[in-house]
Amino acid sequence: MSTSQQPGVDPDRIAIDDPQARAQWARKLDTSEDELRAAVRAVGDRAADVEMHLKGVRSTTNADRMQELGGA
Repeated sequence: MSTSQQPGVDPDRIAIDDPQARAQWARKLDTSEDELRAAVRAVGDRAADVEMHLKGVRSTTNADRMQELGGA
């Protein structure tokens, strides 16, 4: 059973102290576990917030961010 299917576990939250959940989220967000830990420390454990933080960290310019959003 995956972490997101376990009773009482919020699938929108990253259980950073759970090694299995941490590894799954790192794969899902295409990042290292260390970067995932740093992102959770920076923005909290909401998966959407962590994902946006990681995308922002990886983008170095506004043009990169616009391209990610589908802009010119």
